[in-house]
Amino acid sequence: MRNNDEAQMSNDEGMTKLESRMIKTARRRAHSSFVIRHSAIAAFFALGFSLEGQPPPSAKDILNSVRMVESQQQIDLQGQLRQNDVVVPFRLVQNGPLIRYSFTNPEEVLQLRLGENSSRLDLVSGAGTEKFAPSKLNQRIRGTSVTYEDLAFKFLYWPTARVLGEENVRTRNCWKLQLRAPSRDSQYSNLLLWIDKASGALMRMEGYDWNAQLAKRFEVVSAQKIEGRWFLKQMRVEEFQPGASHVQARTYLEIKR
Repeated sequence: MRNNDEAQMSNDEGMTKLESRMIKTARRRAHSSFVIRHSAIAAFFALGFSLEGQPPPSAKDILNSVRMVESQQQIDLQGQLRQNDVVVPFRLVQNGPLIRYSFTNPEEVLQLRLGENSSRLDLVSGAGTEKFAPSKLNQRIRGTSVTYEDLAFKFLYWPTARVLGEENVRTRNCWKLQLRAPSRDSQYSNLLLWIDKASGALMRMEGYDWNAQLAKRFEVVSAQKIEGRWFLKQMRVEEFQPGASHVQARTYLEIKR
């Protein structure tokens, strides 16, 4: 127990005062936090720090705290991607900074490692793990609107970010952030995020292509309580026709016990 306390003290010393305060608040509220997984998506786990009543934090402080809290979760849930008549079941298991997505028919296991400065997506097989090919990150998962990049959380590490202000999403008061891609390796040139000020939950995300056109929107539709904690129940993913506001495809990410 003493060693754990010493390690925690060391971690806290490396944070800014604001980050330390936000993380301590998250730990006090761990049993009542509103848990969602982003896919960025997908997986949207607990983001339990409170920003309400605080001076406006910087985008860096918000994203640092989101990453820290996400990397501490322990969950094992069933889920599915659903688009029209296509249903893609998966299992989602997180053990701290390691997150596994397991698909069947055909079998495919992806492992996401959340690091301090970046995330890494790997393919898992009987022979071990190998890095997921960057050239395949923009590929769709089983024909849905969700791509492998959407599962990789790369945007949480983008260095150029700013707080645009406040805005309500589904009656929730949120901070609105803008993040810019560091290179053209991403399908998105920039992202807009709406983060609940009270719970720290990611409520909405909009991705814009390299022509500055809205390409995709992720939005939490509903949540559910499992064993005293709040989890994502359904997230809607809308894919837009290039250069138009018309939704050309709609996928739902749904989490079950």
